[in-house]
Amino acid sequence: MGNSKTAVTAPSIISDFKEITKMRLSVSVVFSSLAGYLLGVDVVDFKILVLLALGGYFMVGASNAFNQIIEKDLDALMDRTKNRPIPAGRMSITTAFIIASIFTLLGIIILYTINKQTAMFGAISIFLYTCVYTPLKTKTPLAVFVGAIPGAIPFMLGWVAATDHFGIEPGTLFALQFFWQFPHFWAIGWFLYRDYEKAGFFMLPTGKQDKGTAVQTVMYSIWTLLVSIIPVFGFTGSLKLSIVAAVLVFSLGLGMLYYAIRLFKDMTEKAARQLMIASVSYITLVQIVYVIDKFIR
Repeated sequence: MGNSKTAVTAPSIISDFKEITKMRLSVSVVFSSLAGYLLGVDVVDFKILVLLALGGYFMVGASNAFNQIIEKDLDALMDRTKNRPIPAGRMSITTAFIIASIFTLLGIIILYTINKQTAMFGAISIFLYTCVYTPLKTKTPLAVFVGAIPGAIPFMLGWVAATDHFGIEPGTLFALQFFWQFPHFWAIGWFLYRDYEKAGFFMLPTGKQDKGTAVQTVMYSIWTLLVSIIPVFGFTGSLKLSIVAAVLVFSLGLGMLYYAIRLFKDMTEKAARQLMIASVSYITLVQIVYVIDKFIR
């Protein structure tokens, strides 16, 4: 007899595959990598562009699948994750592990065909996310700091893919996305505080929805804003930014900072959710401004 809860259909398999690899998140990460590539390259090689997109997607998908294997019991405790494929019983751990392993191998191989450094940073990203960040989430708020490292690699990775070189330029791109992640993830940790609490996750810097967390969110928003305009001063090698673009980027940073200050003032889940949305818009628009500025400058 069939059980409707565990019935397997083509649409459900596709849906579960997308969820185990977090397709939407993976695509946004690939976008960052492609933006970094366009910033670093002199002449666009569409073959490299495709390889970077595929390799990047496989690496992020692998990290997400490994994460869901490790956190399967904790995911079952939270409302936002209890219907994921593994805790809901729609996918076995073995199947998820096979997907994660194949994605890891394909990702490293594809990125290696671009250059060795790109593959190395991709592998470091998977290791840190899976083996360090994920276990630390239930132990210390410093997990967000560790998680910000693999989270900041994609923007930088694109530049390395384009140039086979790591220096001040990809370092600046890394710093921008690194500092940005703190207000972004603390905003998420704030409005999902009660859900995270069920699984014992420490996502806020003070462990609480308090002024200390709100102040740090504002401070890291300011750091993000400042780092984003550094290229206009000519200190970052071949990574440059025109005055017009710098004004646009600075204005976008002020927009995110406004919502961080709103969180400090209101201390509400609504304000945190607004900051999260503003932060996603910010990083996407900043990367677009950087790329457009390069090609029209």
